Amino acid sequence: MLNEFKAFIMRGNVMDMAVGIIIGAAFTAIVTSLVDDLVNPLIGLIIGGVDFSSISFGLGEAQFMIGNFINAVIKFVIIAWVVFLLVKGVNRVASVGKKKEEAPVEEAPKGPTSEELLVEIRDALKAR
Repeated sequence: MLNEFKAFIMRGNVMDMAVGIIIGAAFTAIVTSLVDDLVNPLIGLIIGGVDFSSISFGLGEAQFMIGNFINAVIKFVIIAWVVFLLVKGVNRVASVGKKKEEAPVEEAPKGPTSEELLVEIRDALKAR
């Protein structure tokens, strides 16, 4: 069982997934900083100094942090946009290689078919 687990872990797609998760976590930290430190202050400047993280309302003892939800939505939109651009770029690169591979190859002119050759041989034999 240990050998099977080792083989599973060492397969390429599992390692690729692990690398993707690690890069994704690091990218999330960058996007969080981008939103909290650059985007929110810029939006706050445009709409009059509103800090989204402080927007909330309460019902009884429950506190609803609307500002944190707005921050999460902004982060999601930024991440989705970047992923869209990455997928679009990868597809463009893949399609360029595919177009070169799929380019129609001009076929050399074909000679007569075997039936046509047999007809010519038959006619030549008749003429003798």
